[in-house]
Amino acid sequence: MLSPTSAIAGMGLDKDVALITDGRFSGATRGSSIGHVSPEAASGGLIALVEEGDEILIDIPHGELTLKVDEATLTKRRASFKEKEVVRYGGYLDRYRRQVTSANTGAIFAQE
Repeated sequence: MLSPTSAIAGMGLDKDVALITDGRFSGATRGSSIGHVSPEAASGGLIALVEEGDEILIDIPHGELTLKVDEATLTKRRASFKEKEVVRYGGYLDRYRRQVTSANTGAIFAQE
């Protein structure tokens, strides 16, 4: 995530723009960055419905993010959302994809 945060800072937006992701950071990020948002987009999490220009309220003391989009708009976005097709490779990587839980539940192997 160093490239996106560096790009934001390079454009002089690091005081006004936060990077929010369901991914992780390397530790060398700049500016406001929030990672491990869950549930993840691939699991149907709300982060999958965020579009450019949407406002997100960041409440650090309460550990909450609020997408400032009305429910009617979210309903339309959910209806048009298409899951990415997952390429299956087999072996350990496929088992990992099927069984590892989201970050909010510890990113641990779950029972099949």
